[in-house]
Amino acid sequence: MDDYEEVTDEFQGMKIWWSSSITISQQRSHYSNDDGEKRSYKLTCHRKHKEIITKVYLHHVLDEGKAIVMKSRQRKLYTNGNMTSWNHIIFEHPSTFDTLAMHPEKKKDILNDLMTFIKSKDYYKKVGKSWKRGYLLYGPPGTGKSSMIAAMANLLDYDIYDLELTSVSNNTDLKKLLIGTTSKSIIVIEDIDCSLDLTGPRKKKEKKDKEKEKEKNPDQKKEKDKKIKGSEVTLSGLLNFIDGLWSACGSERLIVFTTNHLEKLDPALIRRGRMDKHIELSYCCFETFKVLAKNYLDLESHDLFSPISRLLEETNMSPADVAENLMPKSSQENAESCLNHLIKVLNKSKEEARLKAMEDSRVKASQSESSIVESSDEESSDGEG
Repeated sequence: MDDYEEVTDEFQGMKIWWSSSITISQQRSHYSNDDGEKRSYKLTCHRKHKEIITKVYLHHVLDEGKAIVMKSRQRKLYTNGNMTSWNHIIFEHPSTFDTLAMHPEKKKDILNDLMTFIKSKDYYKKVGKSWKRGYLLYGPPGTGKSSMIAAMANLLDYDIYDLELTSVSNNTDLKKLLIGTTSKSIIVIEDIDCSLDLTGPRKKKEKKDKEKEKEKNPDQKKEKDKKIKGSEVTLSGLLNFIDGLWSACGSERLIVFTTNHLEKLDPALIRRGRMDKHIELSYCCFETFKVLAKNYLDLESHDLFSPISRLLEETNMSPADVAENLMPKSSQENAESCLNHLIKVLNKSKEEARLKAMEDSRVKASQSESSIVESSDEESSDGEG
């Protein structure tokens, strides 16, 4: 409604009159950005309808208002531009679970898990847990981790908070960022194995090597000290962020970690209860390929599917690489030429893997022979002594 506008509404045969007005306060605070204007709405109805208006109609108005807001709402992608605040852009990623290239059974399992979560507000309250859920997405590069996050956001109509840990000064600033997030959102830390020193206890040897390097090069020492000083988020600080007391300041949220190297992560960081569901996104299998063929070539079957199925079992190629080789590069290319191109690339990858395995075997055998020779030399020296 515009200022001082009057409108008429009807509800269950009743007529209701709305009017808006503005009151300007004479007392304005120097310490507030308040412009002194107070907007109000006046509702007028017949006295006999008062009870149904207050108990039914006003709830109806609120529900309709929320529905309109949600319908016109645009999802947002946030990033921590500086240490304690979020910047955002409109999120328009097209990924959905229909286009997501992964095994249908795994996709169904994830969908069921997500839909169960958003309907479980009362259950989480009953068991005394914050209404949030952690997902760990792990696997080689190009296996669809970022696309999975986008599909989650589009399915649930959630905003995404992409947290760059290396830009966070300390645990206090991390807490401020958490407080700045909203409900119905996904908090994402991508490539968490590369974020600060959160990959478990440091090895003593590595620590000693670093100290020696600092002693040799004072300038490098200053630079490293500066880098450490600029980002002092600790593992315990991140754990509190995930499931500490302050993590309950919002509700209906997903926390998603991604990594290419699961083995590098501290077990405390990814245990069940923090990362509730571990999802492996691996190399392209035939079921994944069929989704890609449908997406990129609009094909559900073809004679060349059979050799592609066999080659995918014999090679490790990410869905991203398969998709790139299925995509037509010119207007002259058709579906069959794209499939033939993929077969050619898969055969090449298979041959490269075979040659690498032979080279690795040769190097290993050479190292083994060297160890035997060294051992024999030591025994000879002991005998002469």
